[in-house]
Amino acid sequence: MRVLITILSLVFSLNSVAQIVNGTIFNEKKIPLSDADVYLDGTTISATSDKEGHFSLDYNYEANNVLVISCPGYQTIFLSSFDSKKELNILMKPLLNKLNEVVITRNDKFTRKEKLQLFRRFFLGETINALNTFIQNEDDIYFKYDKENYILKAFSDKPLIILNTSLGYKINYELVTFEVNFNSLSVKPDNAVKCLYQGFSRFVETNNSNEVLAKREKTFQGSQVHFFRDLSNNILGKDKFLIYSNQLAVNPNTCFKVIKEGEDLIKVEILPQKAQKLDKGVFASFDIEYDDREQSKIIFETNTFYIYKYGNNSNIGSITFLGDMSEKKMGDTLPLNYGIL
Repeated sequence: MRVLITILSLVFSLNSVAQIVNGTIFNEKKIPLSDADVYLDGTTISATSDKEGHFSLDYNYEANNVLVISCPGYQTIFLSSFDSKKELNILMKPLLNKLNEVVITRNDKFTRKEKLQLFRRFFLGETINALNTFIQNEDDIYFKYDKENYILKAFSDKPLIILNTSLGYKINYELVTFEVNFNSLSVKPDNAVKCLYQGFSRFVETNNSNEVLAKREKTFQGSQVHFFRDLSNNILGKDKFLIYSNQLAVNPNTCFKVIKEGEDLIKVEILPQKAQKLDKGVFASFDIEYDDREQSKIIFETNTFYIYKYGNNSNIGSITFLGDMSEKKMGDTLPLNYGIL
C-alpha cells in the first residue's frame, strides 16, 4: 500500500519586510540569560544571547518563519507575530519536570525497538541521505499507541538532536506532533496509511566540503521547496518539472494563476480542472514529473494559498504530495534559506 505522507511545519501569516529584530532574554527573577538560542524556524539564521541577555537577528516577515527562543532548563517560546520596531523582552519560564511513563500492558504487542524503527522510517526516511542521518538522543523519544484507532504517536520533551552527515548539518528539532495511522493493529510500514509530523527546526552547518555541497544541490533538485520556488517564479515546465492532468501534459498556466502581492509574497490560485474526477474535499490534483525520472502527485484541498520567500507556503495541511517527493523526509530536508542570500 502506498503511504500518504504529509510533512507539516507550523506556519503563520505575516506581512512586512526584512529588518533587524533586537531583544533581551531574562528569567522570572529578571536575571539576563546568556547563550540562549534565537532562530528562524527551518533555517540556519540564528543568534545567541550575550551575557546581558541581548540578541540581534535579521528577520523577514514575508519569509513567514516563526521566531524560536530556546534555552536549556526553560520552556521554548515560539513567536508568530510581534512589533519588530520595538525591542523584544523575552521572559523565559522554567521547564516543568516531567516523568513520561510509557505504560506497557499485556495487550501491547509492540516493543520499543519496533516503534523506534518505525519512527526512523517515517521521520528520517529511507533514502541514501536518510541512512546517513542519526538522532543522537533517541532515548528522549517515547511512544503511545492508540489501539482503538490504530495510531502510533511519538513525543519528546527535549529537542531531538539530528546529525545529517550526508548533507553536513546538525539539526535541533522541537517535535510537536508525530502520528502514524494504520489499517489494523500493527506497526508494520506496509500497514501504514497516513503519517504526519510537525515541529520547529534549527540548522547548523557542520561540513561544507565540495562533496557535501554537491549532495545538497542534488537533494534540492526536484524537492517540494524547489517545486514551490519554480511555481512562484512562473517557471514550471521550464526547469525540468512537467505537469500532467488526466495523464496529459498541460501548460502550468492552465493550472495555476500566480499573483505577486509583495517583494517576497506570492498568491497562487488553483484553476478548476473540469475533466478531473476528484474525491470529496479535493479541489484539484496533478501528476508531476521531474527530470524524466521522478514521479509524484500533488493534491490540493484548497483553491488558494501563498508562497513565501524561501518556498514555504501557507497551506501545508491542505496540500499533499505522493510518490517520490513524499519519500524525502527529515533526512533529505535542507534549510529553507538554502540557495537564498
